[in-house]
Amino acid sequence: MTTDASPVHPEQAALARELAASGLLSAQWREVWEQTPRHCFIPDPAWRQLRRGCALVTGRERMDLIYSDEPVVTQLDDGQPGGPGIATSSNSQPSMVARQLRALDVGPGDRVLEVGTATGYVAALLCRRVGEENVFSVEIDGALSARAQANLDAEGLHPTLRVTDGERGLADQAPYDRILSTCALREVPQSLAGQLAPGGVLVAPMTDVFYGGATVRLVRSYDGDLVGRFFHGASYMPMRSHRLEKLGPPDTTTAQRRQTDLDPERLHPLGFALYGSARLPGVRMTHGFHHDVRTVWLQADDGSAAVAGGGTVTVYGPRDLWAEVEEVEAEYVAHGRPDTHVFGLKVTEHGQHLWLHTPTVVIQARA
Repeated sequence: MTTDASPVHPEQAALARELAASGLLSAQWREVWEQTPRHCFIPDPAWRQLRRGCALVTGRERMDLIYSDEPVVTQLDDGQPGGPGIATSSNSQPSMVARQLRALDVGPGDRVLEVGTATGYVAALLCRRVGEENVFSVEIDGALSARAQANLDAEGLHPTLRVTDGERGLADQAPYDRILSTCALREVPQSLAGQLAPGGVLVAPMTDVFYGGATVRLVRSYDGDLVGRFFHGASYMPMRSHRLEKLGPPDTTTAQRRQTDLDPERLHPLGFALYGSARLPGVRMTHGFHHDVRTVWLQADDGSAAVAGGGTVTVYGPRDLWAEVEEVEAEYVAHGRPDTHVFGLKVTEHGQHLWLHTPTVVIQARA
């Protein structure tokens, strides 16, 4: 289902063609993407996400970024002036949006709840696929919601928008055939799970203190449980109520340095990160480079920490986090280094847990 749209913009058509050639857009979705020019939903100013911080883009560079397969940062510091310049809202990477929409598997007439309106771009795509009367979108930031409303109005699209915490969903319009979260979740809120109709689908990027992000597709059974598999890595900004508090620095007086044979590169695959997140709950893992050397940082809320790279590791605090990670990595190898798609998630009224290969094989926390 489509509605009247602007004339096809040549750069939007090229982007849609590229996504279709990659197998990410069906014929129906390609038509919708061609009718929905991305630049109409990007405010000025806008920024490019760099490894450290964000860089303002203007003029031709701005249009080149918009019509590339990259995210465009559309808000810094929750819109507050004078902040450190941290990205807090964006127009997501087009190929990731296409993957999520493909996994959502919507058709005309499906009722869809989007969590995280942001610029209104995904809501616009959904309107032209399922009908504007079937699209509901919530956004915690009133300024972002108002701007999205203006963007959608300019396109002649009128979904239902609300300013509210996405964790609560939109109960007065439930149930929904599909729910799409465009912000990362640490846990699937029971309020959202309960608003999904039996047989309905929820697609969301998940995040954990042990991994940066992975997208999951969950189906609600008639007993109310949600079960499904992870299908792709995805680094999304977390839902505001799911943001982490920073931990303090470790006690350097407890530092112990030693040699290690475990290369931090072996901890980088998302499959390991998913496995490790279940085996080492609460342990934080961050990858990066220190003096051009691949480095991994581990930290726990009891003050334990470890920093490894270049064949050495320094551990701090009461727990030897590096020894724990070495044991978990050895288990992962013994399982055959399973890839992302063989991991899944089950959400019940009692919480959620990760599984491997089949929902009956739950990955338990390390004793």
